[in-house]
Amino acid sequence: MELSPPMNQPPLADLRRAVLAAALLTLLPWAAVAAGDDPASKGYAIAAEMDRRETGFGDSAAGLEMILSNAQGQSSRRALRITTLEEPAGDEGDKSLVIFDRPRDVQGTALLSYTHIAEPDDQWLYLPALKRVKRVSSANKSGPFVGSEFAYEDLLAQELAKYTYRWLRDEACPGQAGASLACFVVERIPVYENSGYTRQLVWVDQQEYRPIRIDYYDRKDVLLKTLELRDYRQYLDRFWRAHEMTMRNQQTGKSTTLHFEDYDFGQGVSEASFNPKRLPRLR
Repeated sequence: MELSPPMNQPPLADLRRAVLAAALLTLLPWAAVAAGDDPASKGYAIAAEMDRRETGFGDSAAGLEMILSNAQGQSSRRALRITTLEEPAGDEGDKSLVIFDRPRDVQGTALLSYTHIAEPDDQWLYLPALKRVKRVSSANKSGPFVGSEFAYEDLLAQELAKYTYRWLRDEACPGQAGASLACFVVERIPVYENSGYTRQLVWVDQQEYRPIRIDYYDRKDVLLKTLELRDYRQYLDRFWRAHEMTMRNQQTGKSTTLHFEDYDFGQGVSEASFNPKRLPRLR
């Protein structure tokens, strides 16, 4: 004779389904997006999944070309390289070092960035013409980096705790890079009071959780810039990197495009390479 479950107890199959659903919510932060949570919870869950997929790379290095274009289509080019050191502890952000190699008038210019979680970020700029290291003021991080459309704060690691989040909608990803992809559209608001932006809108592809486009709104809440990320390539079977980024100023018509060469990971970069006192000696 088949026994029925005790009164008020769910059948075994229902219990299994409940346990499986709970496990999925634990293992996949983005599962909350489909669970009908409020927009703030959905936005945070998406951002947390983006952050999780970027954790564990250790260090990376890449060469790149920077192309600066004005509204009339005239352009100039610069060659530079960037090295990033991941901070494994969750209480500090990543460190990065940018060094210019060409042309001669900017050769040796270097920007060192320490991203922090709760405290203001630290940045130092070395200008060979002045032969001195200048600390970038916390109030000036919205200024343009060496005449480009990238601000100093755009070059800092986008740590999870530096924003509050709100999911707005789902839609097709914009541009050629995401023509066949569906995107989450997430609003993030900087926690840092001296940020040059009131908010940012981020299009995140739902398949790999990569940013496809970011709209930046200025302190008057007017659209200032748009960043488009293209030509994504995967490294170490896990980490995606965009090999082309274009920051377009919607108010002036100027733009800056970054073309990246292949990335190298696990080069054993040491903390000593990210010492502000070493900037004048870097080549």
